[in-house]
Amino acid sequence: MTESAAKPRVAVHKFSSCDGCQLAFLNLGETLLQIAELVDIVHFAEAGPLDPEAAVDIAFVEGSISTPDEVERIQRVRANSRFLVSIGACATAGGIQSLRNLAEDNQWLGQVYARPDYIATLDKVTPIAGQVKVDLELWGCPVNSRQIVSAIRALLFGVVPVTEQDKVCLECKRQQRVCVLVAQGTPCMGPVTRTGCGALCPSFGRDCYGCYGPAENPNTQALARRFEGLGLAPDAIARRFHAITSGAPAFHEAGLQQSDLKRQEKDHGG
Repeated sequence: MTESAAKPRVAVHKFSSCDGCQLAFLNLGETLLQIAELVDIVHFAEAGPLDPEAAVDIAFVEGSISTPDEVERIQRVRANSRFLVSIGACATAGGIQSLRNLAEDNQWLGQVYARPDYIATLDKVTPIAGQVKVDLELWGCPVNSRQIVSAIRALLFGVVPVTEQDKVCLECKRQQRVCVLVAQGTPCMGPVTRTGCGALCPSFGRDCYGCYGPAENPNTQALARRFEGLGLAPDAIARRFHAITSGAPAFHEAGLQQSDLKRQEKDHGG
């Protein structure tokens, strides 16, 4: 057996996405070269190797499932993988593509495509876990490189990595950042969003957009009331939840509640 054949095999697959999470791999730089000494990267179109049907120890999957072809392909990836890891907001929560799940029909197709009859799409966009068993989810838009390295190291030793569940607010406190929600009255998603980004946006005085999805026990109703107190209308509050990770159940339901309030206002002439 050659040294290469003895190495654990890794693949990186792309589905409906922007490639940002694959770039998180490439941004590892020298660290990626060190990882390549420990594993055999057999499929990673962004970096060069092409073997989508290869049997692997770890398959990293970027992107949501939005077409019939992708349903068939993710099932093959699952069948060929010992561990399947979904990476990024699209793979874990449907991403931006899942916003079309909120549409009442497919009229959007004609608004986007000149020949919508050529487009084959599913009625609903789903995260990877909506189609196959997922062994580990790494949230983020994009996922950060540190998460990827930790996942590879842990899984190679047969250990499931511990995922971060703390809220962005706790990360801000650790960094002694001024709270943009309290100090500036900026509608920040930090109180309900899991950390992982290092509180990037609040570090620059900006509000959190919820890129890393719901944290553990997110009190979305309380945050929605706080946003209302800041003067946001129900539809504006709904957009805060129905954004990058709108497919995450906690954010999806919170946004729908605000959309219902907006409809009630219209019905009463508000």
